[in-house]
Amino acid sequence: MEAARALALESGVASVTLTGLANRAGVHHSAVRRYFSSHKEVLLRLSTEGMAALAESVCTALEGSRERSPIEVGAILSAALVDAPLFCDLLGSHYVHFEHEVVIDHVREAQRVNQAAAMTIVEAIERSAPQIDREGALDIVISSFALAAMLWQFAHPPKGLEHDFSNEPGIPDDWDTDFGSTLTRLLTATCIGAATRP
Repeated sequence: MEAARALALESGVASVTLTGLANRAGVHHSAVRRYFSSHKEVLLRLSTEGMAALAESVCTALEGSRERSPIEVGAILSAALVDAPLFCDLLGSHYVHFEHEVVIDHVREAQRVNQAAAMTIVEAIERSAPQIDREGALDIVISSFALAAMLWQFAHPPKGLEHDFSNEPGIPDDWDTDFGSTLTRLLTATCIGAATRP
């Protein structure tokens, strides 16, 4: 697990392979297969760990008796995601690759754990932000995962495919493609919208 974490942080989730994991851990790849069906299972477990850690971070930040505004909720959620780069990278592959290439029992267990963690965030938002109802909190949490997954991949392309949009004709100079600031801006707008809808 630690070998996978280190490799993913160094060169991105998409670059992690079973052979790479074995080399980093200093064992033959057959030794890794004794514990994991594939490298995707290792990454699925890292993703599940990341979800639990994110939920704990957000819930801790939201706890207390003080009411939170929608803007504060957006700031707290985005800050927690920005502080979890590996989880954001994993989110981009979780539903596309991991759940399709891992033993079904492991996938179902991961889904149960992830859904429980996500619901703790929903409930924390409900408790701390009276302007946001349950439906709004659910939408905010789903949106936060979708935005983080997409924006992380957009802002962190594979090596060799980096692109400077400022050199593109027709692209405005003030078009912000930074992961953190863009995520914060869009999540804040989502939270405000969830609070003001009829």
